[in-house]
Amino acid sequence: MTEVVAALIWDKDRFMICQRPPNKARGLMWEFVGGKVEPGETKEQALIRECREELAIELSVGGRFMDVEHKYPDITVHLTVFNATIVNGTPQKLEHNDIRWITADEISQYEFCPADQAILQRLRRAGR
Repeated sequence: MTEVVAALIWDKDRFMICQRPPNKARGLMWEFVGGKVEPGETKEQALIRECREELAIELSVGGRFMDVEHKYPDITVHLTVFNATIVNGTPQKLEHNDIRWITADEISQYEFCPADQAILQRLRRAGR
């Protein structure tokens, strides 16, 4: 199983979603920024690194939002999602096709990666 982290980056009542590049697995689907945990890294360190590499931002990582396990045809992931805020920088599309800030009410307008469905359900229920 592959350990993966993702950031639920908040700006008041909106959170950031990123669109995967067309040439990657699950191309053009929406997701939360993040990536694989490298050997020797904590999950928080991996999340900070991934956000620096993919968005050119510095994060403040908050509490754990939830954990999800999902089996894709090509990979099985254990996804840990953390609440986070941007402390420095403006998000840049270094690896993503697009970046959006949305509210929980707007989730249904986007096609998300399957592993994110449980996260989205929790966001809808919370109304945030």
